[in-house]
Amino acid sequence: MTLAEQLGNIGSEISRAFNWKNKGRAEMSLRAVDRALGLLDLSLAAGLPYPRLKELSRAREVVADYFYGENGYGSTEKNLRAYFDWFGVMARNRL
Repeated sequence: MTLAEQLGNIGSEISRAFNWKNKGRAEMSLRAVDRALGLLDLSLAAGLPYPRLKELSRAREVVADYFYGENGYGSTEKNLRAYFDWFGVMARNRL
């Protein structure tokens, strides 16, 4: 998969996490986050070139910080959705 496809799929799980969170279903939200982090880990383990590893590593760090940390990056639902949605659009337009 291309980087855009990988991050688009990860973004789908992030979107699910937000949807569940907004419905008050914290457990389901965290399950989706765990799936997203698992997909990020698999992508990181694939041994991609450095710029891609850097992008994936930072995305993982920001997602984990938002959902499990203190949100030191100051992320919002809006900017995380926008970040990942862009990759989904890019992947779809390439197909």
